[in-house]
Amino acid sequence: MEGQSVEELLAKAEQDEAEKLQRITVHKELELEFDLGNLLASDRNPPTGLRCAGPTPEAELRALARDNTQLLINQLWQLPTERVEETIVARLPEPTTRLPREKPLPRPRPLTRWQQFARLKGIRPKKKTNLVWDEVSSQWRRRWGYQRARDDTKEWLIEVPGNADPLEDQFAKRIQAKKERVAKNELNRLRNLARAHKMQLPSAAGLHPTGHQSKEELGRAMQVAKVSTASVGRFQERLPKEKAPRGSGKKRKFQPLFGDFAAEKKNQLELLRVMNSKKPQLDVTRATNKQMREEDQEEAAKRRKMSQKGKRKGGRQGPGGKRKGGPPSQGGKRKGSLGGKMNSGPRGLGDKRKGGQRPGGKRRK
Repeated sequence: MEGQSVEELLAKAEQDEAEKLQRITVHKELELEFDLGNLLASDRNPPTGLRCAGPTPEAELRALARDNTQLLINQLWQLPTERVEETIVARLPEPTTRLPREKPLPRPRPLTRWQQFARLKGIRPKKKTNLVWDEVSSQWRRRWGYQRARDDTKEWLIEVPGNADPLEDQFAKRIQAKKERVAKNELNRLRNLARAHKMQLPSAAGLHPTGHQSKEELGRAMQVAKVSTASVGRFQERLPKEKAPRGSGKKRKFQPLFGDFAAEKKNQLELLRVMNSKKPQLDVTRATNKQMREEDQEEAAKRRKMSQKGKRKGGRQGPGGKRKGGPPSQGGKRKGSLGGKMNSGPRGLGDKRKGGQRPGGKRRK
């Protein structure tokens, strides 16, 4: 009994060992292609087991994914390893498969106006150290930003210039000047962004943060300020001898949300009637004016063509310098002119001209 129990234990141990080897050993007809740099495994074997799996191939798909993952992990264990912070890691090789990017390559940032000017003039930026020596505090401090060297905002006493108003607050003046500098820098930054994205810059109706404005700029700014009210400048007072602004526009009127339901119903029914009508709505006056305008244009084109043709006929010269079809006084014969063949006597007694033309070569309408 004891021998049988030992044999059974050995057989069971061998069976367990075979199961473990079966778990990590996978046989494939075609070897997989591995790209360990991207942790990628490509299986070119045909999925024959999926055809016999029936309508539910989930188990076969899980088994196939498990086998391919096991083969990939077996390849990772063959790589050289190293210890990093009490952890054994594998050193991956360089990837061989070029994977597509999720987004396109970033475009180079467009140059600002100063960068374009510096490139044109050949100006190269000079590298400056971030720290400078501050003689007041006797220590190294940053060149810009918080706790910078020679920070004049921390002064508790400011000397009043000789040409300044003695009652003027120099601290408030310094704060206002800093705000203007910040606003100017922000305006330049926004202009650079608009120019880089090829956007339309805002109109020059507003005033610049600093600098002197011309008369035209002040006038545009005043007009914009007047029409920036809810009434579009209708109730704004005007200066003496001030002209009315041009192109001020009209204020849009919207119907109230709650009001006359009968009028709203009428408008909706009229819209539905127009949409459902088979015959298109025709503006008789507009169509008549269009037809008359087209007829006038055609008549004007015909007259222009006839006049150009008459000029070409009367302006040619012969080989001897004599003009063909000269004026009627010289005896030239021209159709429809006074120098052509005409019957004697008054016009009412059978005066027939060729083509029924008047003197001058123009046809009677």
